[in-house]
Amino acid sequence: MKSCKGIENPAFVSSSPDTPRRVCASSPSIDISVLPTPAAGSPPPPAPQEPLEPPQLSGVPGASELESLSEYEEGPCGWGSFQPRALQRCNTPGGFLFHYCLLALTQGEDRRRLREGGIVVNGLVNISISTIEKRYELQSSLTGLISSSYDIAFCLLSLFVSFIGERGHKPRWLAFASFMLGLGALVFSLPKFFSGKYQFGSLYEDTCLTAKNKGSCSTSSSPLFYYLYVFILGQLFLGTGGTPLYTLGTAFIDDSVPIHKSSLYIGIGYAMSILGPAVGYVLGGQLLTLYIDVDLKHSIDITEDDPRWLGAWWIGFLISWLLAWSLIIPFSCFPKHLPGTAKIQEGKVSQTHQSASLQATDGNFGQSFKDFPAALKNLMRNTVFMCLVLSTCSEALITTGFATFLPKFIENQFGLSSSSAATLAGTVLIPGAALGQILGGVLVSKFKMMCKNIMKFALLTSVISLVLTFVFAYANCENEPFAGVSESYNGTGELGNLTAPCNAHCNCLRSYYYPVCGGNGVQYFSPCYAGCTQSVSKIHPKVYYNCSCIEGEIHITPTPSSVSLEAQAGKCSSQCKNLPPFLGVFFAAIVFTFMAGTPITVSILRCVNQRQRSLALGIQCTLLRLLGTIPGPIIFGSTIDSTCILWDINECGNKGACWIYNNVRMAYMLVAISVICKIITVFFNGLAVFLYKPPPSVTDVAFQNQNAVLTAVSLECDLNKAGNDG
Repeated sequence: MKSCKGIENPAFVSSSPDTPRRVCASSPSIDISVLPTPAAGSPPPPAPQEPLEPPQLSGVPGASELESLSEYEEGPCGWGSFQPRALQRCNTPGGFLFHYCLLALTQGEDRRRLREGGIVVNGLVNISISTIEKRYELQSSLTGLISSSYDIAFCLLSLFVSFIGERGHKPRWLAFASFMLGLGALVFSLPKFFSGKYQFGSLYEDTCLTAKNKGSCSTSSSPLFYYLYVFILGQLFLGTGGTPLYTLGTAFIDDSVPIHKSSLYIGIGYAMSILGPAVGYVLGGQLLTLYIDVDLKHSIDITEDDPRWLGAWWIGFLISWLLAWSLIIPFSCFPKHLPGTAKIQEGKVSQTHQSASLQATDGNFGQSFKDFPAALKNLMRNTVFMCLVLSTCSEALITTGFATFLPKFIENQFGLSSSSAATLAGTVLIPGAALGQILGGVLVSKFKMMCKNIMKFALLTSVISLVLTFVFAYANCENEPFAGVSESYNGTGELGNLTAPCNAHCNCLRSYYYPVCGGNGVQYFSPCYAGCTQSVSKIHPKVYYNCSCIEGEIHITPTPSSVSLEAQAGKCSSQCKNLPPFLGVFFAAIVFTFMAGTPITVSILRCVNQRQRSLALGIQCTLLRLLGTIPGPIIFGSTIDSTCILWDINECGNKGACWIYNNVRMAYMLVAISVICKIITVFFNGLAVFLYKPPPSVTDVAFQNQNAVLTAVSLECDLNKAGNDG
C-alpha cells in the first residue's frame, strides 16, 4: 500500500475570488479493498468505507457547472458564412448595449410604468389618446382598454418567452421583438388611412346667447367605433414585442460582462428606456401641431386654438415602425454569445441564495417545456427573490400612478394649464428617473457590491424616498374662489349649482368646460356661465365683455385695443407659492426611488440560479403588472375621484370627468397611498436582506474539501498501521 504522506496546508493554497478552483491534495483516493487478516485477539479493523468525495456546495462551480460552460456558443458577428470584418467591431458588450438602448428607447417596456413604453408605448400612445378619442368618438373607458391591452399581452407571454428563450438565441429573440414592435406601431396607425378625411363641425358658441348651445342626447354608437379593435390589436403586438427586451435582453447583458460591470450596463439600458417617453412626448407634441390631414392644412380655416383642431397623431407611429424594423438586421447578426462569455462566466462567483437549489441539476434541465412547472415552483419558493419582487410591485404601483396623475395633481393644486402641468411633470419625472437609474448602476459597479450589500443599498434608498414622500402634505393649496362651487354668484344661486339667475337664460352646457377668470378674481366654469355676451379673440388670451354674473361690470363696445375687460380665458392665477419647493423635493424623491431600480434587478439576477435568470425576470415583470402597473392607475384614479366636488354631467344626465377637486383632501390622500406603498417596499427589502444566505466562500469550500481528504488519509494511515501490526 502507499505510505502515509502529508498534505498541503490549505491556508497557503492560492485562490482568487474571481476564479474559484478545486484544491487538489495527495492521495485523492483510498484503496482498502484488500486487508491482512488480523491476529487472534486483536480488535477487528474498521469496516471498509467508500472513498470520500469533496461535498458539492451550492454556489460553487462543480462538475455540472463546469460542463455548462460549453453551453456558451461564442462566434463572430454575421449571417452564416457572411461575416464581414467591419461587423466584428460591434461584436462586443458595448456594441450590443448600443442596439439594446435603441430598442429600449423605441419600445422601452419595463417594470415601472414610468419607464415602460419608450417612444411608442408610453410616449406616442399616451399623448395621442385624447386625439384618438375625439377622432373616433371613443369614451375614456374604451381608450383605457387600449392601454391595458399592452399589459394583457405581456402577462400572457412573459413567463413562456423568458423560460423558452433562456436556452435559446437571445439576440434573435430581440430581433423578433423589433419586428413585433414595428408591426404593432404600423397597425396602430392604420385607422388613419381607412377612416377617410376628418370632418369638423361648426364652432361652439362659448358666450351667452339665448336659444343657442342646446345639446342633444344621442346613445347610438358611431361607425368609427370599430376601429377600437384595430388599436387593441396594435397594442397586443406591442406587448408581444415588449416581452423579450427586459427578460432575455437583460440576462444576455449579465452574461456578457464581468459581474462588477453588469449593474452599470443594465442601468444605462434602463435609463434609455426612461428617456423614451420624453422623446415620445416631444415628438408627439410637435406632430400634433400639424393638422391631422396634412395634405389639407392650407385649405382649412381653423387653428390649433380651435377646440375642433386635431393633430397628425399617426406620423410618429410610422417613424417608430421604421426605426424598430431597422434594428431587426443588427440583432439577427449577433452570435448566441459574445466572444469571451465563457471566460467571464468561469471567473464569476455564484451568489445564489442557499435555498435556491434546482430540483434538477443536470445540464438538460430547462431544455424541455415539461420542466417549466418545476422551474416556476423552484423560483416561487425562493423567499429572497419573492421579497424583492413584491417590493418592486409596490414601487411600481405608486410610480405608475404618479406617471399618470402627477400632471393632474400639479394642474389642480397650483392652477396651471394642462400643457404647463404636463411639461413640469415631465421635467421632474423623466430626468429624475433617468438620473436615479444611472446613479444606482454606477454606485453598485464602482464599489463592486456583492448581493447582500446591493440589497442593503436598495433598502437605504427606499427609506430616504419614504421620508421625502411627505412633500405632498406640504404641497397642498386651498382651492381658488370658483363661482357656483365655493363662491356664490354675487350672493345669488346655490353652492354646487353652476346655474344662477344671472345665467339662467344662456342655455349653457355643463359638458363644455372652458374656464375664465373674472376681473373680481373669481373663476367661472365658462364664459357662458359668467354671462358674457361679447368677446375679442384677436387678443391672447381671449377676453370677454358684458358679463352679467361678474359684479360691477361696465358694458362697453369691445375693440382690439381695449384694456378694460371683465373676464379673460384661462384659470385665475394661483396664490399658492409652494410649487418650486415641491418640485425640488419631489425630484429628489424620484431620484432615490429609481436609484433602487437597477440594484434590485441585479440582486434578482444574483439570488437565483444561473439557469433561471430570464424566467425570474419574466415572473417579476408579470407580477409587476398584476400587482403594480395595472391596479396602480385604477387605485390612484379612484382615490383622486373621491376628492371631486364638481362632475361633468352631459345632456343625457350621465356623469363624465371631474372638473374641480378638493385640493387639500387630494394631497393628503396621495400622501396616504404613497406612504403605505413605500412602507411595504421597505418591509420587503429589509426582509430580503434578513433572509438572504450567501453561498459558502471559496476559501470555506477549500477547507471543507481539504478536511475531507485529511480524514480519508488519516483513516488510510491507521488501517495501514493496523495491518503492519498484525
